[in-house]
Amino acid sequence: YAVYAHDHRGHGPNCKPEDLGFFAERDGWRKLLDDVDAVAARIAADLPGVPRVYLGHSMGSFLGQRYLAERGESLTAAVLSGTAGPPPAILGIGRLIVAFERWRLGPRGRSALVQALLFGEQNKPFRPARTPYDWLSRDAAEVDKYVADPFCGFPLTNQLAADLAAALSDLASPALAARIPKSLPIYIFSGSRDPVGAKLQGLLDVYSAAGLDVTAKLYEGARHETLNETNRDEVTADLLAWLNARLQPANSDSPPSTRST
Repeated sequence: YAVYAHDHRGHGPNCKPEDLGFFAERDGWRKLLDDVDAVAARIAADLPGVPRVYLGHSMGSFLGQRYLAERGESLTAAVLSGTAGPPPAILGIGRLIVAFERWRLGPRGRSALVQALLFGEQNKPFRPARTPYDWLSRDAAEVDKYVADPFCGFPLTNQLAADLAAALSDLASPALAARIPKSLPIYIFSGSRDPVGAKLQGLLDVYSAAGLDVTAKLYEGARHETLNETNRDEVTADLLAWLNARLQPANSDSPPSTRST
């Protein structure tokens, strides 16, 4: 497997300090989707004719739900990690609060209230917590890496929060699911104690109703970043087994191998 990974705009060491946590003045979510297209074009140029798989985690999985609807025909398979189903009804109130804070502090302002709305509940199930990010993994070393990394855990701008809240409003919607090719195999996995992705049933129900080819796996006791969890070897092996079963080379004599989930 050739693996290509890119930083979202507003993220990573190549981002200008003033742009950290900021997508764009407008249409930020659409620009993120355009960025994925740009990466896909780069892959196609580097590796013409090679099957492509989309793998998105957390925000990347939210982006992926729309990307599969818009570009699913260009993919051979898709993987969503730490994703979520339909948003709660309270999202509408959250969007109003974000809009007010954007008006009060400006698009590039960073509101403590907005940060609390987005992330304030994530760590509560793990109290008493060692860090504010215990919800990410049971592996303390991985959590400490996150805490020490200046490009992790930074406050988001009000405009990015508004872009994200708008994108979440049609997350796992039947209309989006209906646009995903029924022939596209999708693998969804998360931890049972992931405050973002533990409640997958809503998304699975929507995808099942749309007649999609979905395999799901929930890892007992694992938290948000299952690929950085204490059982990461198991998670990685399951992912590779699923991919191997669906991406066998045409000239391979070996039968596909996978584990039931």
